[in-house]
Amino acid sequence: MEALNNAVSAINGVLWSSVIIVLLVGAGFYFTVRTRGVQVRFFGRMFSLIAHTAGRKTEGNEVSPFQAFCVSTASRVGVGNIAGIAIAIVTGGPGAIFWMWFIAVIGSATGFVESTLAQIYKVPRTDGNGFRGGPAYYLRYGLGHKLWAAIFAILISVTYGMIYNSVQSNTIALALNHALGADRMIVGAVVTVLAMLVICGGMGRIARVTEWMVPIMAGLYIVVAIGIMLYNITEMPHVIYVILRDAFDWKAAFGGGMGAAVLTGFKRGLFSNEAGEGSVPNAAATADATHPVVQGLIQAFGVYVDTLFICSASAFIVLLTGDYASTGLTGIELIQWDLAQYFGDWAPKAVSFLIFLFAFTSLIGNYYYGEINIGHLTQKKWPLNLFRVFIAIMIFWGSMADLPLVWNLADLFMAFMVLTNVTAILLLFPQARACLLDYERQLKEGIRIPIFHRDVLPSTKGVVWWDEENNSNHMKREGK
Repeated sequence: MEALNNAVSAINGVLWSSVIIVLLVGAGFYFTVRTRGVQVRFFGRMFSLIAHTAGRKTEGNEVSPFQAFCVSTASRVGVGNIAGIAIAIVTGGPGAIFWMWFIAVIGSATGFVESTLAQIYKVPRTDGNGFRGGPAYYLRYGLGHKLWAAIFAILISVTYGMIYNSVQSNTIALALNHALGADRMIVGAVVTVLAMLVICGGMGRIARVTEWMVPIMAGLYIVVAIGIMLYNITEMPHVIYVILRDAFDWKAAFGGGMGAAVLTGFKRGLFSNEAGEGSVPNAAATADATHPVVQGLIQAFGVYVDTLFICSASAFIVLLTGDYASTGLTGIELIQWDLAQYFGDWAPKAVSFLIFLFAFTSLIGNYYYGEINIGHLTQKKWPLNLFRVFIAIMIFWGSMADLPLVWNLADLFMAFMVLTNVTAILLLFPQARACLLDYERQLKEGIRIPIFHRDVLPSTKGVVWWDEENNSNHMKREGK
């Protein structure tokens, strides 16, 4: 096992330190240029779209654009947004935060493209209630690669649905054990039962649960960070100065300092916001949107929420305390230490509660991706039910296990997902760009809620949903 773990770690070191980074950054720059900075030009509209769809009532397994945003945020936002940022600062210095912000803006364009494509190539569920879609679907229907689509569906189902969920339950169990002395087996049993109650309710229940849990968990954490920032308001200019100074410390570049800041910031941003990995499009496709660009913009905003808001909250908590280089701590322990300086000894217990919220929402969001891709592989009921059984086993097992090999295998699978997905969206980009141009044209013509028709695409091959009848239903729902 040790030899296998070392081999997998070596492969991951090559892929994630060079190949994947270059591919994701290069794709982000390309999409930014070709869309004329869609993630910047439409930033204000992202807010209005989310506000417009928030609270919209749904029936059965129907998923609103806001609910799809919450599901993807549930999976995307996890303990890495807390512990990972502390590690990034200790490893790469304060300058890593600037490069994390930079890559979030670039990655947002990638997030826009992949989520727009997911909407274009979505398919209705067999029960007629909701949609499925994502990379496996645009690989199959858009590019005609059935084998690669099936491989991707298996990779993401195993990686997110099973492996990552064991990691999330492990994090919950460790946090509650350290903070409250809770028995890890009991924690694992409780988390398993709670997760299965949500999971077995189907996509509709998952969407409704994340719709209220995600704003609460993100809101609580951001409010705490804002409180610390206001308390230290006179120190904020200096903190911003230190971030910018270290980000562009050309003297340090020759000694490896700036290079470490850039690489650490890029990796932290890319790993955190998941743009290009092919996970978020699975949630984006399930939304009942009037135009693919609507969900593309909403999910692009998700990159900002993950990195510019939540990751930045962690960064300011660490940097305003200012002891990241002297305590010898890192990760979640450093965050707990820093919060204890402001709120006392009860802070670690409060952090364990936040960790539970972050990890639990990630857990059910990760399952969501697995269910969508199981549906791509087969329409039979028993494989999905068997998948749920394996999910329960992995959640319970993960709460008590040591997971270095499992985590390394997940990173390897994720690398293969990135290579497959980014290649696919580069090839299909003309479809997403035509979709964006159609959306912009309708806005310029004064159409308040643009309605999409597949005829505007360069190719309608594999586009099975968008037609006149469905457009008419959209218009009725929007009251047009």
